[in-house]
Amino acid sequence: MSTTSRVQQQILKIPQGEPFTTTALQKHGSRATIKSVLSRLTNSGKIVRITRGVYVRPEENRFVGQILPEPFKIAEAIANKTNEIIQVSGAEAARQFGLSTQVPAQPVFLTTGRSRRFKIGSLEVTLKHVSKKKIPLPESKVGLAIVALWYLGKQQVTSQTIRKIEKKLTLQEFKKFKSSREHMPAWMSNMILR
Repeated sequence: MSTTSRVQQQILKIPQGEPFTTTALQKHGSRATIKSVLSRLTNSGKIVRITRGVYVRPEENRFVGQILPEPFKIAEAIANKTNEIIQVSGAEAARQFGLSTQVPAQPVFLTTGRSRRFKIGSLEVTLKHVSKKKIPLPESKVGLAIVALWYLGKQQVTSQTIRKIEKKLTLQEFKKFKSSREHMPAWMSNMILR
């Protein structure tokens, strides 16, 4: 089997709707071969290039056509490719905890990598650089709660805010939240101690 066929077969094994990166294909062929296969599959419409180095085999719907992945899935693929930490924005975290009713018009994700933007159809997605301390305990509801409080800020966080967060966490998660004060600024830690 030729290298081109091997790379192409590997791409076709990736589930539809699952974003993938060129890094995931490196062990199956040379950079030039991978680039050539990706170009050919993109031109034929079998895959879609989302942003530099990130592609997807879109799902097809007979009513709406191509269905591309959720922005967070794509942001995660980018983060995995570049070894970044990624989290939803503070505005979205606050909304998920019922602390805000604002729905961000365009998705924004926090990242420890560089700031950048990409488009999914007409939707512009922003990856905004923040320091690692602003993305504590990634991939956990506890970390998400801390990000929400960072977003709201000292003036808007009250004991009622903490009670709302408590209702959205399990007992175990809330205990971890209370004991994660090393990830919080003094004002947030003091509010939780109160």
